[in-house]
Amino acid sequence: MINYVVLRVKEELQLGLKSSWSALYNVLRSKIIKFIAQVEKMSRPLHRGSSGGGVRILGNSNDFWDDSQMKEKIEKEDVDRSRTNGSHNTYLSIRFFRFLSLDSLSSKHSFSDNGFVSDPFSPGNLRNRHKLSLALLKFSLIVIVILALAGSFWWTISISSSSRGQISHGYRRLQEQLVSELYEISELSQGSLRLRELEYCSQEAENFVPCFNVSENLASGFSEGEEYNRHCAHGSNQRCLVLPPMNYKIPLRWPSGRDVIWFANVNITAQEVLSSGSLTKRMMMLDEDQISFRSGYSTFDVEDYTHQIAEMIGLRNESYFIQAGVRNILDIECGYGSFGARLFKNQLLTICIANYEASGSQVQLTLERGLPAMIGSFTSKQLPYPSLSFDMIHCARCRVDWDKKDGIFLVEVDRLLRPGGYFVWTDPLINSQRSLRNKENLKKWNTVRGFAENLCWEMLPQQDETVVWRKTSKKNCYSARKPGSGPSLCSKGHDIESPYYRPLESCIAGTQSRRWIPIEDRKKWPSRANLDSNELAIHGLHSQVFADDTINWKSAVHNYWSLLSPLIFSDHPKRPGDEDPSPPFNMLRNVLDMNAHFGSFNAALLEAGKSVWVMNVVPTRGPNNLPLILDRGFMGVLHDWCEPFPSYPRTYDLVHGEGLLSLEFGEQPRCLMRDLFTEIDRLLRPEGWLILRDTAAVIEFARSQTTILKWDARVVEIEGNSHEKLLICQKPFFKRQAS
Repeated sequence: MINYVVLRVKEELQLGLKSSWSALYNVLRSKIIKFIAQVEKMSRPLHRGSSGGGVRILGNSNDFWDDSQMKEKIEKEDVDRSRTNGSHNTYLSIRFFRFLSLDSLSSKHSFSDNGFVSDPFSPGNLRNRHKLSLALLKFSLIVIVILALAGSFWWTISISSSSRGQISHGYRRLQEQLVSELYEISELSQGSLRLRELEYCSQEAENFVPCFNVSENLASGFSEGEEYNRHCAHGSNQRCLVLPPMNYKIPLRWPSGRDVIWFANVNITAQEVLSSGSLTKRMMMLDEDQISFRSGYSTFDVEDYTHQIAEMIGLRNESYFIQAGVRNILDIECGYGSFGARLFKNQLLTICIANYEASGSQVQLTLERGLPAMIGSFTSKQLPYPSLSFDMIHCARCRVDWDKKDGIFLVEVDRLLRPGGYFVWTDPLINSQRSLRNKENLKKWNTVRGFAENLCWEMLPQQDETVVWRKTSKKNCYSARKPGSGPSLCSKGHDIESPYYRPLESCIAGTQSRRWIPIEDRKKWPSRANLDSNELAIHGLHSQVFADDTINWKSAVHNYWSLLSPLIFSDHPKRPGDEDPSPPFNMLRNVLDMNAHFGSFNAALLEAGKSVWVMNVVPTRGPNNLPLILDRGFMGVLHDWCEPFPSYPRTYDLVHGEGLLSLEFGEQPRCLMRDLFTEIDRLLRPEGWLILRDTAAVIEFARSQTTILKWDARVVEIEGNSHEKLLICQKPFFKRQAS
């Protein structure tokens, strides 16, 4: 019922039907005052967080009004309203809905499931109060809709065309507020909000990732590696706040944090640090409360290894990868990211993917070092990247059975590689001398070589335990194969751009794409970040639109830093004689853009000289611009924000979203905004920052969500733009109390 009313009101507003706001306001005020009186009989006094007004940076979300102030304000507004005799006809305040915003009430009382304060002396009347509250709520909404429609009809036949322009601005503000308030009531009617702040999760959740519960997956019958896969059911989000480990410390600032991390910040034992594993796992040293990553601590030298790969490709050393067309690299089971850390010095962007690991996680440690990583598996699903996404894919003892399932895992590698791209595989069974002494290894090696040949890959000269294949740049190679030798080509109508965890497929994808461009023919980095008109045309984007978007984000990034700097320095005052640290004061390295559009926020950060990497997320609900983002040389992934993101807690220093809330919750929302904010809290590091930009009404409602998360929040008006606002939040550093 409530959802229908909300959608109906929004529909009528979009048709442009307007009412006489002054007359309607007087009627509605009397109805709401009666409604509040009924609520006060059933509950203890309610408190409402003040949102401020009339200033550029609005007040903190922890400010509250008491009941007497609130009632006096209502009475004063009624007197003032009668005196002005209709002087505010162009603007209708709908703030009475805010008395029903359960997320901003005092948390010191006990609460019932419907969100109202419980009467401790009448526990038997809880169900009746719930029914009566919802009945009154629905009745008020019906009255609003009827009066709004009646007033709209009267207004449309009486208003002159000359006066319409005078009220358009106020009407737009009313429309935004009404949609926001009705959405808030819709969530309230579903019992989704709570008066109290969210509880803290148990200690077992410190490093847990939703959708990756191995024990539950085994109980559900998953096996053969699928128990480690991502299995998201409805309501997989955690509805509690994840606290950091007991001795957690803010990470060291980049680039120091790349080579040294705090031992207590990650879930790993001393034995796991000292034990062997993949090549790059051996490159750690435990020193009291820190873990150091330097190649000098191991017999394996990552610099020599990358130099070897470059020579096998025909380059002088790894610094020439860029000239060879290599920029984006996918590292399968990366150890702890040392391969990508080495290549980053040469402007190569490497993302690590590995299975979920409860302890000693490769992904968690790689992210803690400030390097790109996310949980992913080759077991049964396609990775959420479009075809032709990477210039190189690397696997060093990555425990993928490339010889199994008729080579379907190699077919997935082929799908992800751009034409002319490289697949690098390092494994003991590749060593010819050892393989000759082990018939089983020799059989596996010959099987993999046969699969690669059927994919039209060219095998480059082999060295020791490493082999490099190059994907063909010529489409006619596939038609020149013998009939029945190797996978067939995917059909023309095959969707290759939106593979959101679809089952692995055994056909060769990408040959029908307009993006089939050999890596040697693409622009080299950093020129690749600025696509020309022909490249933009491949993605259906006009060059002027792209240019305007680029300019807007340059300005936005400059403004973000201007806003963050005084906030940060006020919390972390500079000591006399200290140099000014580059803002923000705490380490800003890992950035998550939840609605990346064309990736221009990423481009603006790099152009401004910020030492960051950005995970550009393209929501599955919006237009799929991920191929464009990857073609620009950035990193990105598809994701449904009604599901948890495949990453560990405390992953990102800055989370950003422009227009995300309107996209996900503007029309027929599929999940709750509270769950999205709880997920953001899980992903943010302590003292991390959130910046949301959206319509003014949506931001005002989103700000109410920060109360239940215990965040410090500020609403910032955008100069010259009354339609949109910024919500800037910082996640506090709460520590678990010793038991």
